Amino acid sequence: MRVLLVSANTHTQPYPVYPLGLDYVAGAIAERHPVCIVDMNAQEDGNALAEAIEGFGPEVIGLSIRNVDTTDATHPDGFFSKYKDLVDTIRAQTAVPLVLGGSGFTIFPEPMMRELGADYGIIGEGERLSLLLDALERHTDVPPIPGIVTQHSAAAVPPPWPHRITRRFDPCLPHVAFYLKRGGMLNLQTKRGCGFNCIYCTYPSIEGRTLRLFDPEETGQTARQLQEAGAGYIFVTDAAFNSSGSHSLAVAKAFKKAGVSIPWGAFFAPVNIDRDYFRILADAGLSHAEFGSESLSDPVLKAYRKPFRAENVFKAHAAAVEAGLHVAHYFLFGGPGENSDTVNETLQRIEQLGKCALVLFCGMRIYPQTELNDMARHDGQIDDARNLLEPVFYQSSRIGNEEVLARVRRQANGRLNWLIGDGGEITARNLAKLHARGHCGPLWEHLIR
Repeated sequence: MRVLLVSANTHTQPYPVYPLGLDYVAGAIAERHPVCIVDMNAQEDGNALAEAIEGFGPEVIGLSIRNVDTTDATHPDGFFSKYKDLVDTIRAQTAVPLVLGGSGFTIFPEPMMRELGADYGIIGEGERLSLLLDALERHTDVPPIPGIVTQHSAAAVPPPWPHRITRRFDPCLPHVAFYLKRGGMLNLQTKRGCGFNCIYCTYPSIEGRTLRLFDPEETGQTARQLQEAGAGYIFVTDAAFNSSGSHSLAVAKAFKKAGVSIPWGAFFAPVNIDRDYFRILADAGLSHAEFGSESLSDPVLKAYRKPFRAENVFKAHAAAVEAGLHVAHYFLFGGPGENSDTVNETLQRIEQLGKCALVLFCGMRIYPQTELNDMARHDGQIDDARNLLEPVFYQSSRIGNEEVLARVRRQANGRLNWLIGDGGEITARNLAKLHARGHCGPLWEHLIR
């Protein structure tokens, strides 16, 4: 069956993100089914989707929905209406089966199936599309398949994909050039799953709680392939690169062995880290470390169910800076346990973090299937009638999100390295200018004075 895979994401702040998931879906089906990929971010003339439907003649269309909003309380922009428009555009041109998938869909399968009128949906890992295609080829009615839903079937999180995970990266596809021209950033995974228990996080629902480690040697070869395609920077998309310290070191060693010479970055949890850890990674090309620090108040970190405390954040920061890395910390104010004193404590202690960029979110987005969702229901902040597809943020009983935002802005005092939310259009424009001049990567270092 001819399959058209469409990446629906068009959000580009602070920079556009390569649709990695579709490479893995293509890797699961391309041996038996011709595949065409359209990235809505890369539609420079606006006609790529229509031309693909007409010229490729798909028998099935898979629509990947990566995110549903900005998760930013200062600019709470929801994307669902854009997805409805996109589905209407597709339906106006073809009536072939429409399959929804992606992390955004996995979080909201039932309302998206209902509101978008899709034929099928894939909860969790998109590789399950191969099972659906096989069933469509064999039967008029698709039998029950774990993770595959219809308009009338119940949504349940399936077990992790049990088969080999294969990425199909084609450097000749038009959307690859789009990202190479805008920062030169391509990405890869080294594992799936997250064993942490953060109250707000959707990763366990999307990828499962059990770590599934990709072969380091194969990962190194993939990184080399991205480099040879023209990438100037690689970002590792794991929930936390160091959730398996030994595996992350093996991956770094494999990068070096494969001859990867471009810089790369990853997201880290500031847990207990060996003093030499970042030095070893830096020697293998790591240039940027992004920490999900969230708070520097221990009561808040405990309430968020974080596996570390403020002391660990400072130690991890010092080790990364000592290794010569460019560092960014993400903070998340306003969740359960936050009050006036904890906000002040974090803001005062942030000043001790030198040589870094700070990404500050003032408001914790409520998503289904999270402990935060249960807390908000218990507190009466949401109920079954509340549509969580549109951005909804938790409200601490001890301090409002507006007051939190005002305090953060006062403390930031216009400093470039203090980004409120994703930094907004100004940050996006500044990064776009640097990328246009040939700079690659997230470029946090250019914000630090």
